[in-house]
Amino acid sequence: MSSQTKDTNKNVIRAKNIGVAFNSKKRDDYKSLIFNTFKRDKRSKEEKKFWPLTDINFEGHQGEILGIIGSNGAGKTTLSKIISGILQEDHGEIDVDGNVTALFSFGMGFNKELTGRENVYLNGMMLGIDKDMINHYINDIHAFSDLGEFFEQPMKYYSSGMKARLGFSVASHLQPEILILDEALNTGDAKFSRKAAEKMKELVKQAKMVIIVTHSLRYAQRNCDRLMWLDQGKVREIGDPKTVIENYKATVPPRPPRRHRNLQLEKTETEVGEGTIVKADNVGVSFKLNTGTFWALKNVSFEIKEREVVGIIGHNGAGKSTLCKVLTKILSPDEGHIELNGETSSLLGYGTGFNAQLNGTDNIYLNAMLLGISKERIEKNYDAIVEFSGLGKKIHQPVKDYSSGMKARLGFSIAAILKPDIFIIDEALSTGDMAFKQKASERIQEMMERAKAVIIVTHSMSFVEQICTRAIWMEKGQIRYDGTPEEAVAKYREAQGVKPVKNVRNNRNTKVMKNRAAQRNRKNKPAEKKSGADA
Repeated sequence: MSSQTKDTNKNVIRAKNIGVAFNSKKRDDYKSLIFNTFKRDKRSKEEKKFWPLTDINFEGHQGEILGIIGSNGAGKTTLSKIISGILQEDHGEIDVDGNVTALFSFGMGFNKELTGRENVYLNGMMLGIDKDMINHYINDIHAFSDLGEFFEQPMKYYSSGMKARLGFSVASHLQPEILILDEALNTGDAKFSRKAAEKMKELVKQAKMVIIVTHSLRYAQRNCDRLMWLDQGKVREIGDPKTVIENYKATVPPRPPRRHRNLQLEKTETEVGEGTIVKADNVGVSFKLNTGTFWALKNVSFEIKEREVVGIIGHNGAGKSTLCKVLTKILSPDEGHIELNGETSSLLGYGTGFNAQLNGTDNIYLNAMLLGISKERIEKNYDAIVEFSGLGKKIHQPVKDYSSGMKARLGFSIAAILKPDIFIIDEALSTGDMAFKQKASERIQEMMERAKAVIIVTHSMSFVEQICTRAIWMEKGQIRYDGTPEEAVAKYREAQGVKPVKNVRNNRNTKVMKNRAAQRNRKNKPAEKKSGADA
């Protein structure tokens, strides 16, 4: 971004000694009384004060894009809420020169029964925007979101990525003075992320500043003028993005030494079993929309063998989440059939199934019981779940006080420690910090030895290449490619207009995997082109 648009002498935000305190057990957390019989006495005895932010000092400059990074629970979301006026600081003072528009994670503030168009007006009016201004920008918002005919459909049919696109389109077009994006673009595909980055650079030429809270260090380095690194509620460093990121990376614990540090293709090829765990045969899922019948999935066929880790990739609205809901029996196919050989445990987005009023401990019991797991098994694994999540004493706080990353960590820990047969992860790690993604990667690899199959839906191509033994690229409700992670990612990136990334992994069995991929592609060759989206 041109330095002519920035004015480091003019401060838009001034924060001095900001501190925020929460009680570890809130009085309005009354619903947790229902679960007291399941908990050990030592977990609910006393109320303690917890400080998610202490002595925060920083300045936000006119015309800059300021990024905020840090581990899950570092205080990033809490600081965003202080800046936007949602929370009041308990000590210190903050001066914000301008109206703040905040977008917290995907879909917050949307009414799922209303159409995309109706939600634009609802969100705009909630932000205090005049209806005439919304009328002026409504067509631009529609075009920028790339939602097409779905703009006129109820949001209950939207994928998480489609919600993210609409949310950003609304927030960025209605002339914000200060725009805060707190994990709002985590579920966006590569094409929309680039489009959003360009839009933010336009915004700071007209508005005062943009603040981005993100776990994507690559995105932060490419698009931010400065970075603020938060660590345990304090400012660790503010400055040049490249320098701050290098220092942040240096604090991430190294992976423990092990015989097979990474999931290599030659190792995986020899371990994949012959038994079929999942078999989809010409699966189709349709919805009755305002404009007629819409097929979210059409002619989807594939098989997943024992101990495979399958990545599902594709742009927003490609049908990925719909497929996950079919696999978890939330949806039933309108055409074809699907066979599952084992019990399925799913993590469909971070925080799904959590009760915001209950604390972390209560939600462990609640989630596990919803999965049909006995109290004895929960009790036996409770300490391991808490330890793996890394939440520590925060496990006793209401989930409504958790960041999106903390919810992701707890949800993954519950599902992973309780050892499911078939583990489905739909964008649940999109908000995870670097250290936890590393732990999660190790755990997924370990799960292959006892779980029957792992299915991961993600927009992180590096995660797919590192962890998955196979990848399925979906487009418009159909399978576009099914084969090696490297081939699938390369083809998807090419279609998205992204330059290929050099692969340094050791793939001695690539020819074998390509042959298997070719056989699958011949079998799954898509029929006529039809539109599709995640519901």
